[in-house]
Amino acid sequence: MEGNKSGLKYRIQWMTNIIKHGLFWHGVRNNLAKIGLDFMPYYWVQEATEAFTPPEIRGEDKDFELLVFGEEEIAFIKSTIIGIEDKDLFSNLKDGELCIGLKNRGNIAAYMFIKRKPFVFRQRHFNLKSNESYLHSMYTFEDYRGKNIAPYLRYHSYKHLQKEGVDTFLSVSEYFNKSTIRFKSKLKSKPLKLYLSLMLFKRWTLNFTLKTYKP
Repeated sequence: MEGNKSGLKYRIQWMTNIIKHGLFWHGVRNNLAKIGLDFMPYYWVQEATEAFTPPEIRGEDKDFELLVFGEEEIAFIKSTIIGIEDKDLFSNLKDGELCIGLKNRGNIAAYMFIKRKPFVFRQRHFNLKSNESYLHSMYTFEDYRGKNIAPYLRYHSYKHLQKEGVDTFLSVSEYFNKSTIRFKSKLKSKPLKLYLSLMLFKRWTLNFTLKTYKP
C-alpha cells in the first residue's frame, strides 16, 4: 500500500513539474509523433541579438573547462545518454560540425553541436552564410542541472565562434518547449520565423511558414 502511495506521489510530482515548466503540450506532441502524427511548430531564432550580462555558473564549484570534443567524448556521450541511440553523432563530426562542451574535473557536464554549412531540418533547407552558424543538440548531464550551465556554455560558444569570424548565431526552438524558450530569452534571442512541420507516418512531410517577425 505504501508503495502505491509513493508511486502515485511520484506521478503527481512528475505531472506538476511538466505543467510548471510548460512541457505538457510538448509531451503530447512527442506521444503523437510515436504513432505517426508528428506535427511540430517551431521558431527559427537568432541568439545574442544584443549585449547581455555574461551568465555565471551557480554554486561554489567553478572548475569548468571549455573544450572542443572529439571522438572519445562522443563515444562516452553515446554510451551514457538514453534515447540518442539513433542519432549518428560521429557523422556530425565527419561532416565538419564542431562539438563544444564543458568538463568539470575531467567529467563532461554539457555539450552542443555547431553547423557552419547549409543543412536540412525536417525537409526544410536552411542556408548559412560564412558568418552564420546553427547551434543545436544542447545537453546538460543530470548532475550539473540547475547550475546555469546551458546559458554559460552557449555564451562561451559565441565567443569561440567570433574568433573564427562568425557573428550570427541561429537555432530552432520548439513552440511547445517553453523551458528552451525561457533559456534562450536569457541570451537575448529573437524569433525570425515561425514554421510548422507536419510529418505523417514517416512518409509525407509538409512545411508551412506561419509568421515572419519584424527585425
